[in-house]
Parts: sequence; structure tokens; C-alpha cells
Amino acid sequence: MAPPALLERLAAVEGMGPGRRRLVVLLPQLGDFDSLEYAQALASALPQLEAAGIALLAIGIGNGESGRRFCAFTGFPSERLLVDREPQLHQALGLYAGLRQVGGPWPNLLLMCAGVGSPGTLAEVLRGYTGDRNAPQRIADDETIQAGPLPPIQGSFFARAGGSGFLRPFELATVRLRNMAEVLGHWRTYVPRDDFLTQRGGTFLLEADDCLLYRHLDRGILGFSATMARPLSFLDPWLG
Repeated sequence: MAPPALLERLAAVEGMGPGRRRLVVLLPQLGDFDSLEYAQALASALPQLEAAGIALLAIGIGNGESGRRFCAFTGFPSERLLVDREPQLHQALGLYAGLRQVGGPWPNLLLMCAGVGSPGTLAEVLRGYTGDRNAPQRIADDETIQAGPLPPIQGSFFARAGGSGFLRPFELATVRLRNMAEVLGHWRTYVPRDDFLTQRGGTFLLEADDCLLYRHLDRGILGFSATMARPLSFLDPWLG
């Protein structure tokens, strides 16, 4: 069965009770790298989820204002997002609170970004720069992307540099730079409090009878999926 704390929370959300499959994603702070990137992937997959009869719910850390900006930027449906000011459900589900060594949340966050207490982070950062032929293309050739201080970049640039049909060098890093620029430009909107900067999330797929079909507990930054090249591949058996 799914964790009781999760079932208790879902019981209070319309359309998330037993009787259908449900995908529940516990996000870190809404300004976290993982939150934005995961939400963007889920927003793109929403038609497939709906066709498969899988109800989607995300629960992140923030407030109403951060939730509104988060949904407007990522395209994640606002009616499918709940926002908690503190990670009480995260804690009840035993999700990784992140590094808690010295100096408060900021030093610990920086250490995690360097891979300390955050396995896989550096390899995933590197993949963003080197590309990945096993991952899908992220920026269309006819798309123009504005990433922080860089001038607008035409998607065809990546095609000229590396080809098409797969994740090209610097392509994912550019997407992440755009996400970072958005958050840093509106920091206190996305992250009202710094207390929970290191908190990680988790993913739960529930059967109609509340049995747990799939679970992933994040172990570090940029580790929201066991298969980051295709972060939603765990859904393949149920999408048909």
C-alpha cells in the first residue's frame, strides 16, 4: 500500500482518491532546479497522462504567489499543484532533507551542488554540457530561447553544432540557465524562506486500489528521476 501519510493527504484533494491511477510528485522548493525541470517534463506529458487515465498532482514548497509564478513559467497546470509553506508531508514520507552539516541552508546547498551529500549531481550537470545521444532533443530548431545574460539563441544553433533528434552539447545547460535566470530574477517569489533549500522530493505512482506501483525518492540535486535522460520513462508500462 501507499504510505498512510500520502493517502491521508490525497483523501482531501478532489479527484485524487481511490478508483483511478494517480501520479503524485513531491517537489522541493518551487525555485529548485529539480522542481522547474520536472514540472516542465510533466506539463509536456500531460496529454499522455490524461489519455491513460492517470491523475496528476504535484505538491511543492512555497506559497500562493510562488505557485502562480511557477505554473505560469513552466506551463504546469495550476489546478494540479498544491503548495505547502513547510515540508511536513515530505518529512512524514521520509524524503531526504538534504545535507545538514555546517552553517545553515546556503552553505549546505552549495556543498550539494558540488556533489557533497548529493550523489549523481556533478555527472548530471556535466551531461547538460556534453549532450546525450540517448536523450531527446529539448529545443526545437525553429525555437528561440532566452537564457539569462546570453543573447537570444536560435534552436538551429544546436543543430549546426551537433545535429538533431537527440540532446546536443550545451542544449540542456541552456535550458537550465533559462530556469536559473527566471528564479534568480524573482527569488523571494519562488523561495519565500531559505530554511528548506536542501529538501529533496519524491515520486509516487498509485494504483486505483491505493497499491504503490512505483516510487522514487530523490537522493540529491538533479536526481528527481532514476533515468534523467528520459525522466518519465518509469511511466512507459502504464501509458500504453
